[in-house]
Amino acid sequence: MCGLAGWVGYDRDLTQLGATAQAMTATMACRGPDDEGVWTDPHVALGHCRLSVIDLEGGRQPMHVTAPDDGLPTVVYTGEVYNFLELKEELSGLGHEFRTSSDTEVVLHAYLQWGEEFAERLNGMYALAIWDPRTEELLLVRDRMGVKPLFYYPTRDGVLFGSEAKAILAHPEAEAVVDREGLAEIFAIINTPGHAVFKGMHEVVPGTIVRFTKAGHSVRTYWELTAHPHGDDLDTTIARVRELLDDIVRRQLIADVPVGTLLSGGLDSSALTALAAKAFRDQGRTERVKAFSIDFKGNDEAFAGNGIWQDPDTPYAVEVAEKCGAEHIIVELENADVLDESIRSRVLRCQDLPISTGDMEHSLLHLCTALKRQVTVALSGETADELFGGYNWFFDQEAVEGDTFPWYDAWRRLGGLDTMKEIGLWDRLGLEEYVKTRYAEALAEVPRLEGESGREERMRELLYLNISRWENFLLDRKDRISMAASLEVRVPFTDHRLVEYVFNVPWEMKTFDGREKSLLRAAAADVLPESVLTRKKSPYPSTQDHEYVRALRDKVAALLHEGSPVLELVPAEGIQRLLDKPLESYAGLGGLWGTRAVMERLVEFNTWVTEYGVRVEA
Repeated sequence: MCGLAGWVGYDRDLTQLGATAQAMTATMACRGPDDEGVWTDPHVALGHCRLSVIDLEGGRQPMHVTAPDDGLPTVVYTGEVYNFLELKEELSGLGHEFRTSSDTEVVLHAYLQWGEEFAERLNGMYALAIWDPRTEELLLVRDRMGVKPLFYYPTRDGVLFGSEAKAILAHPEAEAVVDREGLAEIFAIINTPGHAVFKGMHEVVPGTIVRFTKAGHSVRTYWELTAHPHGDDLDTTIARVRELLDDIVRRQLIADVPVGTLLSGGLDSSALTALAAKAFRDQGRTERVKAFSIDFKGNDEAFAGNGIWQDPDTPYAVEVAEKCGAEHIIVELENADVLDESIRSRVLRCQDLPISTGDMEHSLLHLCTALKRQVTVALSGETADELFGGYNWFFDQEAVEGDTFPWYDAWRRLGGLDTMKEIGLWDRLGLEEYVKTRYAEALAEVPRLEGESGREERMRELLYLNISRWENFLLDRKDRISMAASLEVRVPFTDHRLVEYVFNVPWEMKTFDGREKSLLRAAAADVLPESVLTRKKSPYPSTQDHEYVRALRDKVAALLHEGSPVLELVPAEGIQRLLDKPLESYAGLGGLWGTRAVMERLVEFNTWVTEYGVRVEA
């Protein structure tokens, strides 16, 4: 998977400043524990830490065409290009010679052959930087769906960049400052593409190329969702979805290290696990796919269903594994595991931001750590809900007819907004107007289909909002937490061919049987047990143990101590109002998304400001 970092300075000689690039790269050691490299030229320093997945011996980076001093482009790259074998064959036919078996070298030669247009030819999840000494230009490129993170920070004579914010902040010219706009992104559950929260720092927008020259920088979009008529009938559409999924899963199983799956027992992960097991058999592989699930000790007895979590995951995961022949491994946690202070600290550190969903992130880190002991790569089901229409808010008339982000509407109705108002933070940061502005911007981006109106037009809008905004948060969370465990997570549902196709399927066809994710269910029906095909969506599991809530309240109470940074935003009486709420108000979905969510974010914000030395300009 890897991590990259770098520094371009046009007004100075960086050849003797490799130690700075080394320090930037070292902040991301968990992203690439297998190897590390730094290369400098007069105006550039590139760093890379490697998690070896393909061509374990030959894929070292920074990678050059022939040699470090050949005067040709150099690349640092993270992620995977799944069509690299086809590209390699095409490039070989055009006269290119290859020294390794890695996809990184294919990417470098693709740039040599096609210039900036090479990005349109890549199928995968990637973030990369190419320094071209022939023109003294830097290209930063991010994959279409934003699976792999990439940030940059313009300086007086160039730019700093890295896979994570911490790499940039390790440079002496970068400052950890957050202003009102950054605070709004943190506390309003808005995930605006291009925003990096830290003042002066930017995220490379998915599907774009940022080009830096001595004269400045420019941004070009090489991919974006478009609207066009869908001409296939239902049977053809279902068959096409299955055809794409078979090809995608087959491609994403390619690795020179062990590969497994994350299996929750829901439709998305079950479909991937079953298709992966089928691909193994079709390829004549004798080993079984390892499928990993998570559960809390005693959950089978203590589980209490609610409007979202209606039943525990484990029985469904067991049934899927039995049907498809996967080797099923259950990672069982106790309450103490998600309360572990070292885990909380690692989660904050890997995300660089206090964007916390609490124990779900802590348990995810435990799960990824357990996977890493047996596999290096795992397939995961992110983006299926956003693409096929899996969330409750797609079927909630109030949310559909609303005038804001559907997840924000859900958060409001579950008490999160009221809690923010009670503590005085909502008005303090002007979040009402901020959300309205960002929502209007997002709506203006939605690709429109001529003649489409009414419900179909609105559902296209909601799908786009989910794909372009909500999924940003989920993909980033999965990348950061999995990489904290040095685990590469691949997300088949983000394949741009599938996204382009399904996005343009009419909503009526997406829900042809009156349920969520009808197309996906039909496409995978032959490989899944009936129990999973009829199961209602259930989100990632969260602890229902009151001990977790009591421990969280203790952390909130500690914020009242004099000198706590959070008191600059929230008055002590506002925090006290949280503590005065009865324990029952933290239970169930309302508690998780409302009171508990706000408390988690306040605690994390306080730690973040302290540990990162953040200066708050509010």
